[in-house]
Amino acid sequence: MRQQLEMLVIFFYIFYVIEYYYWVFKLKDGFLAYKRISFEREAYAKETDMNYLKKRKFWNFRKYL
Repeated sequence: MRQQLEMLVIFFYIFYVIEYYYWVFKLKDGFLAYKRISFEREAYAKETDMNYLKKRKFWNFRKYL
């Protein structure tokens, strides 16, 4: 949700879809493309850190591009 709010929701979904199809085209696999999306990579990498949102920097998903 934090990622969506940072990108004003609509831009989040536009970027998400563009990034997804970029990876589908490059990897030829929908599931692998999903796993390569920067938003998903950040979420999976930090899912066990319960304090992550308190210390997360603005637009931190860029580290996962």
